[in-house]
Amino acid sequence: MTDNNEEAPFAFDGLDRLFHEKARLGILTSLVTHTDGIGFTQLKELCGLTDGNLSRHMQVLEEAGMVELRKGYEGKRPHTNCRLTDEGRLRFSEYLLVLEQVLRGAASAPSPERKDNSDDDSSPLGLSPKPA
Repeated sequence: MTDNNEEAPFAFDGLDRLFHEKARLGILTSLVTHTDGIGFTQLKELCGLTDGNLSRHMQVLEEAGMVELRKGYEGKRPHTNCRLTDEGRLRFSEYLLVLEQVLRGAASAPSPERKDNSDDDSSPLGLSPKPA
């Protein structure tokens, strides 16, 4: 049997579905830059999510062992600190390496529309930007 990468080079098996979801990608990217963790409310604002959306995504990530939630108080107010676990940090880093490979491969793909004009506004993939 041949390697799946040879049979289906664009299957992207390394793109873990746990991370490859828009909201969770935003959550993990926020958490990776806050090594001591971040408050639930601040994380919600950074990611543009509602309380319910963030809570559900955090539940999925916590059940998978990717994040840790510490509930307590700041003064008399309830406070939830959200942080990546060591396993979460490692697995997210591995995910990002695969994502970088995907982007490099797509950016280097030949495109009939690609021009060698440096003042062209097209993307590295030879795509035109959306009209304003």
